[in-house]
Amino acid sequence: MTDHVTELLARPEDRPVDAARLHLHGVDHTARPTWKLRETVEFYRDKLGLPLVHAITAKGWGRATEQHADFIHFFFDAGHGATIAFFYYIGTQQPPELVVPRGFMAMANHTAWRVETEEELLAWHSKLEKAGVQVSQSVKHEILESIYFRDPNFYPLEITRSLRAIERIDSVDAELTMAASLDLADAGGWHSVEQLWRQKAQHVAALQRAAKAPQ
Repeated sequence: MTDHVTELLARPEDRPVDAARLHLHGVDHTARPTWKLRETVEFYRDKLGLPLVHAITAKGWGRATEQHADFIHFFFDAGHGATIAFFYYIGTQQPPELVVPRGFMAMANHTAWRVETEEELLAWHSKLEKAGVQVSQSVKHEILESIYFRDPNFYPLEITRSLRAIERIDSVDAELTMAASLDLADAGGWHSVEQLWRQKAQHVAALQRAAKAPQ
């Protein structure tokens, strides 16, 4: 059983107090490059309705190892104090290594927005389709229901709604899952989720033994 799980299960009065602990207070912004300036502005501002709130224009900073292009760094309001931003490097061509790949692994690198209800999710599906955006059918996966689509740069995007609240038991389960995952990743030879389930069962058993032990 990991120290993180022990701390999660401890009674509030028994949890260690770390006066110096630092906290991150939400995501400020994400940023990606674009070589489709007009299409990006029109998609995020006009189709998604995200206000354009800030733009930085700058000369190339200059580096010892490479020539830095002049650029525009522009930001859209993504809601709740966060922004989604893009860099447009003036006069450059997209490098092959920055072309967004296809396939399920590339879909892992995505941005997701939240809505509150099923009706809102369906309304967004309809709105995007009417704007000419190809949208997936809704997909339910554990605690979320989502639709997926891509922006003009082929970056994957998601709109999602919560199916239930995340509870304390979810945090405990996540710690157990990741403890088992780290065991296998460190040991090597990991090739199936069944191995993870077996390794996680050992952590669950250790947790159960600890819970039954005299205090």
